Amino acid sequence: MNKVHLVVFLSALILATACRDTQQNKSESSSSDTVALAAPPAPEWAKNATIYEVNTRQFSPEGNFKEIEEQLPRLKEMGVDIIWLMPIFPLSQENKQGTLGSLYAIADYDDVNPAYGTLTEFKSLVNRAHALGLHIVLDWVASHTGRDHKWVSAHPDWYLQENGRMIAPTDPQTNRSTNWKDVVALDYNNPAMRRAMISTMQYWVKETDVDGYRCNMGGFVPNNFWAELRPELDKIKTVFMLSEWENEAAQFKSCFNMNYSWTIHNIMKAVAKGVRTADKIDSVREVNQQRFPIWYYQMLFTQNHDENNSNGTLTETLGAGADAFMVLSCTLEGMPLVYNGMESNLNKRMSFFEPDTIPWGNYAKSDFFRTLLTLKHRNRALWNGLAGGKVMKISTDHDEAVYAFYRQRDSDRVVVLLNLSDHPQTVHLMGDGFTGMYTEIFSHQPIELKSEMTATLKPWEYRVLTN
Repeated sequence: MNKVHLVVFLSALILATACRDTQQNKSESSSSDTVALAAPPAPEWAKNATIYEVNTRQFSPEGNFKEIEEQLPRLKEMGVDIIWLMPIFPLSQENKQGTLGSLYAIADYDDVNPAYGTLTEFKSLVNRAHALGLHIVLDWVASHTGRDHKWVSAHPDWYLQENGRMIAPTDPQTNRSTNWKDVVALDYNNPAMRRAMISTMQYWVKETDVDGYRCNMGGFVPNNFWAELRPELDKIKTVFMLSEWENEAAQFKSCFNMNYSWTIHNIMKAVAKGVRTADKIDSVREVNQQRFPIWYYQMLFTQNHDENNSNGTLTETLGAGADAFMVLSCTLEGMPLVYNGMESNLNKRMSFFEPDTIPWGNYAKSDFFRTLLTLKHRNRALWNGLAGGKVMKISTDHDEAVYAFYRQRDSDRVVVLLNLSDHPQTVHLMGDGFTGMYTEIFSHQPIELKSEMTATLKPWEYRVLTN
């Protein structure tokens, strides 16, 4: 670094250090806004949104669009903003898995599964969602189709082949075949196929007014396709794009507003099982901050359909700490996911290829989610990406067990204290950036935080404080 650059750097550092909290936030906001011009467009409503996953065929005994539409007011009241619908399309029958087949073996991109209802009924669902201020995101499978998709016979050259036979997708990380028997891989070197894929994705935005896509196995598709797709969708309206992938940082620049945080999820499971300490969460976050652009944020989750089916229920994966880790997912930098059924304490592995219905019960966890998601709506410190505040760790004398931090945006601040262990903890809160008067959102009790004060937490206890 030459002397001129060094002087500029030190001057900026001194100026930043001298600023008060509010001034610093304003400075960061201005700088971040300039940098974010390189980010893909994002709809305004995404800045403080929460996403909710729906499996149509499991969501009700009827398994159709009408039953989802009837539940939309309840989800809105709970604080949900985005409804992610798992694939709603007709399913391939060749080599299908189980009785029902995989939702990700698509037979036709241009129609709805007749078991769920009609296209008119789907449009009614979207319209009702929009009337309530909700948004609909479709689950899209771009890397492969079912073996009897209409493209297979009409355009066999749109598929990857070996020795004249269509093949399953290849994992780009291992370069090995997935050996998925019910699907065949699309060839993204074929310009005609790419145009058709863009056209059919435009169709759902134009004709049904959906608000974006959750892209299954987003890394199985070349990033230059996502870069080609995004402006074509935004010509219709600014969409919200979620990638089910974490290992391609360039996706944040080409197309996507958010990706999966598998790394945060995995470290949460490791902490829950006692094989990692709470402070290791910071190591994961630091790696992500280094590899992703400044405007990135991720979907944070404790459960989804893959986890539930493959690895188990919340009780099996997170044990007694399940609620504490959900609090963490709702307050860290990122957008929380609520998996359908969680608000009724879903505690079973849902069968993915056979008929199965969520045992709804009495929605016993609705108040828990409503409290967290309402705070995310109202307190700007918890907003997504550059709209929110950065996580500032609060040091304790037991960081291996207690994860403490605060976030601030302008005059809004949230303090989070989590005992991520199965033992009671008494800790000293060090520093002074978090001091002040607060209200704990679950107990509604006022509390004053002071530097060097002592806090005692029961095993897996959490406290969320707002000013």
